[in-house]
Amino acid sequence: MTTARRPIVMSSLGLLSLAPVIAGCASADTSSAEDALDQSVPASEEAQAPAPSAEPTLAASYQDGSYQAAGGYQSPNGSETIQLSLTLENGVITAIEVTPGAAGGTSERYQGQFAGGIAAETIGKSLDELNVSRVAGSSLTSGGFKKALESIKADARG
Repeated sequence: MTTARRPIVMSSLGLLSLAPVIAGCASADTSSAEDALDQSVPASEEAQAPAPSAEPTLAASYQDGSYQAAGGYQSPNGSETIQLSLTLENGVITAIEVTPGAAGGTSERYQGQFAGGIAAETIGKSLDELNVSRVAGSSLTSGGFKKALESIKADARG
């Protein structure tokens, strides 16, 4: 009886090795059927590409000018605030300044580091492409920066 089982096992393995070939044939047949179906759709029912929008992009919708806003965040020392000033031209930041608002301690040091490094991260970038999370080792200050930036975006949209 053991000899009778071996051919069955080998036959099963032989069928398994043909599975990718059979599967490949099935997907090719499906493509042909889909192509035939696509050709049978009347031209009036075909999906049309949307017309180009006449609305400006978000970056283009910002008004040029200088803007200021404050942004607050929580640190281990309590509530902290920074002041953000920036200048926009065609939706792109051309000048930026962060003024620390911490009264002392490590928050003052981190805000100072953030303020010293923010220009390198933002000048020449679109207002909408900014994603500042850590600058010069300071990660919490970016929370205040993001809040101030959202306020400036709202002001710049008019």
